[in-house]
Amino acid sequence: MKNSVVIPQSSLDFLLQLKENNNKPWFDERKSEYLVELNHIQNFADALLKELSKTDVLETQSGKKSVYRIYRDIRFSKDKTPFKTFWGGSYTRATSARRGGYYFHIEKGNTFLAGGFWGPNAADLKRIRSEFAHDHESFRAILNSKTFKNTFGTLQGEQLKTTPKGFDPDHEAIDLLRYKQFLIIKRFSDDKVLSPLFLEQALEAFKNMRPFFDYMSGVLSTDINGASVL
Repeated sequence: MKNSVVIPQSSLDFLLQLKENNNKPWFDERKSEYLVELNHIQNFADALLKELSKTDVLETQSGKKSVYRIYRDIRFSKDKTPFKTFWGGSYTRATSARRGGYYFHIEKGNTFLAGGFWGPNAADLKRIRSEFAHDHESFRAILNSKTFKNTFGTLQGEQLKTTPKGFDPDHEAIDLLRYKQFLIIKRFSDDKVLSPLFLEQALEAFKNMRPFFDYMSGVLSTDINGASVL
């Protein structure tokens, strides 16, 4: 990948300083510094979006707009610190036929890329579970593939401690049926984040999410008989 955009050390260091001084006066005094670092992240997000758009159809059209605001919504939070202490952003897949989304989180010691379904609605969750109950081997084949295991390890997400309503507790897919979220995550060390290869590695991780996304999209755009619901 030519002319790879590199995230500088200063972009991680600024977040550490912000974490130690999470207040508006400190931030206002360093607003110009923040804007410089934000620009680095936006350039990275834009470059990643441009490359990802070559292999997927995305609703997100601007890397700049994909980056989340640094300001926290503290209206209903016990934590009243005003600023996020990470760089985050996401890309949305286009049309109802393409489900799932891409997320990036950049933070010293805690950088990861993620994709999947954070809070599926009741109808989607019921449809996914019905598919698992009918045929769980197709999904397991994705989870057990060498590429998936090497990139993401295992499926992650919150799970029920009991059996979901309407399903047999002895079902051979009970481990999958208990999931309430379906998340796949790839973590990166700080050294990798600061490397010129990070953009290429981030792109590869996102591309490796596609079998998972394509499976879920197929399930959520059809009924249990395979007929389209779009």
